[in-house]
Amino acid sequence: MNTLLLKITWNPSEILFSIGSIQIRYYSLMFVIAFLLGLKIMEKIFKNDNEPLKIVEPLFMYNVIAILLGARLGDVFFYSWDYYHNHLSEILLPIRANADAAIFGVIKGYEFTGFRGLASHGAAIGVIVGMVLFAIQMKKKHNWYKSPLWILDRVVIPVAIGGAFVRLGNLMNSEIIGKVTNSIFGFRFVRNDIKSWEAVKITGLNNVNAAYKAIEHKSKFKAVLAEIPYRFPTQIFESLGYVVLFALLWYVYWKTDKKQKQGFIFGLFMTYLWIFRFFIEFLKEPQVAGREDFVSFLNTGQLLSVPLTLVGLYFMFRSSQKTM
Repeated sequence: MNTLLLKITWNPSEILFSIGSIQIRYYSLMFVIAFLLGLKIMEKIFKNDNEPLKIVEPLFMYNVIAILLGARLGDVFFYSWDYYHNHLSEILLPIRANADAAIFGVIKGYEFTGFRGLASHGAAIGVIVGMVLFAIQMKKKHNWYKSPLWILDRVVIPVAIGGAFVRLGNLMNSEIIGKVTNSIFGFRFVRNDIKSWEAVKITGLNNVNAAYKAIEHKSKFKAVLAEIPYRFPTQIFESLGYVVLFALLWYVYWKTDKKQKQGFIFGLFMTYLWIFRFFIEFLKEPQVAGREDFVSFLNTGQLLSVPLTLVGLYFMFRSSQKTM
């Protein structure tokens, strides 16, 4: 086997296409796919449970808002508060301060970025809170009530496969990268290790994408490319982990009686996910500089995974499980 095939120079543009100053990114597309697929999965599950399909649409909207808002606030407060406490307007708006830019050519001093700062730990908390609020609202508005745990047991199934698409979006963004590896398998993340302004300066090209492509393909920049180390493609590892989790939850829901015990599937989701995330963090670069050994040898992501794992174990193995 040619081991060179296992080492890849990864250098795609994160932008799928642009409409004026609005950029459509692969990351955003992956979210759209995740949510639409999740909607179809929930419709199938509600049909199986003989529940009214009219509940699926509001459940979908609550889930979208809960995931995005929770993930955004999770990134702000868990990872990026040092920045956002001086840029409060950017917390809930898809913009970023840039003195040289203007949104639609009118709003000067800002550029459109989309919501790139999202944290899965925050998304998990957001979903839990969102489903509690959803259960209360459906009882008031539609006289339909299922406990938040019943809802979570089902919602986490599409959430799992959605996570796989989100991590593919991270891969296209060349973000959440792995540590340097000397193994025969690794990705050279050009756009992570060389900033856009550096690429322009190195090549003398004003177009950022052209500059990155030149570094990858032009022989005169061969030495620059050689300086970029190969890293673990942890986005792919995590995406595959989410696929396995989805398959496990799907099997448990359709082929066992565990869905009759409220909280079990939710607990299985939390336990698998956060144990998996805890260990894969050892392969990843820390998302916050200076927190790679935040407490002993654990980083922020690992510390946040511990209580969420305990929540999962509680709901899987609590002695008094309500049977439907």
